[in-house]
Amino acid sequence: MSGHRGLSVRALQVTFGRNHLLRGIDLDVAQGETLVLFGPSGVGKTVLLRAVAGLEPAARGQIVIDGRDVSSRGPDARGLGMAFQNFALYPHMSARDNIASPLVARGVARDERERRVGAVADMLRIGHVLGHAPKELSNGQKQRTALARALVGAPRVLLLDDPLRNVDAKLRYEMRLELPRLLRNAGAATLYVTQDYREAMALGDRVAILLDGAIAQLASPEDIFDRPASRDVARLFGDPPINLLACRPAEGPGGVQVAAAGLRLAVSAGRGAIGRDCLLGLRPDAIAVHAQARPGAAPAELVATTPLHERLVVLLRAAGGEEVVASVLGAVPAPGSQVWITADAAQAALFDAASGACIAATAPVREAA
Repeated sequence: MSGHRGLSVRALQVTFGRNHLLRGIDLDVAQGETLVLFGPSGVGKTVLLRAVAGLEPAARGQIVIDGRDVSSRGPDARGLGMAFQNFALYPHMSARDNIASPLVARGVARDERERRVGAVADMLRIGHVLGHAPKELSNGQKQRTALARALVGAPRVLLLDDPLRNVDAKLRYEMRLELPRLLRNAGAATLYVTQDYREAMALGDRVAILLDGAIAQLASPEDIFDRPASRDVARLFGDPPINLLACRPAEGPGGVQVAAAGLRLAVSAGRGAIGRDCLLGLRPDAIAVHAQARPGAAPAELVATTPLHERLVVLLRAAGGEEVVASVLGAVPAPGSQVWITADAAQAALFDAASGACIAATAPVREAA
């Protein structure tokens, strides 16, 4: 580990009484990499960041930065930059002085402070508000000021705790486009917390899913979306969420086959899946809706529609009563209509019904005859 440049976390535990909030977390974040820590509210994402920063007294484990064990050191000695969702700006200081505060604490000379503050302010396009007090700043300007303060000291490790949560939707969209460039330029090992899966997809070189105090999956955003390790991970990524349809795989002429919601699909599962209670996972955009019957299609009733961005979300009821959600481009018949559905089985996944673990990613697959 001595040669590792970046952040290493080993066997990190946080326990409050009998509540084990973090259970032996291991993470590595390389220099220049952004690792997104993703999960629903209350799973311990902020607690993990606080532990890395040295702000969590209940933490146990090892924190290593650039090969140096800093586990017993306080926050000021860890060389970290931090920005949080509530901005945490000093209300009595100007934006300039807020940004410069880490440099003042380190005794950096005034001229050098001014140079660094100006450079980071220019990068974040807030040079025109450096003389303003926090109460005179918009939320977007506060967010950029807090980020500038985190970046100004050229930290080796950058901790960002849901920094876009309290800004408006337009700025959040713009910053999702802009932040990857800013973080690459910063060159730090960045640990970025969010509970927005779109943000995780847009910003992460890799994504770590935190569930039940442990890392449920750590992979590229594309791998997590296309090949979720479990039913719970699959549910977290996607809007609308994934369809999970009860099935019991059987052996057929095309290999292992599943039948759900009137659809029959041949999947690339091992024979161990045969006869087990499973869930067939199909993303809404893997479901196509047809006004006319066609070979391999299953009948369904179109119950309701609602627009979502450029697509139309369609609620369907299969002949067996199962509800299926599709996400389609273009028009569909009116609610109450009889329609037919097909599925792109190449986008499907198979989960064990009891454990929720992914037992087979169905690629490549084809529709059964």
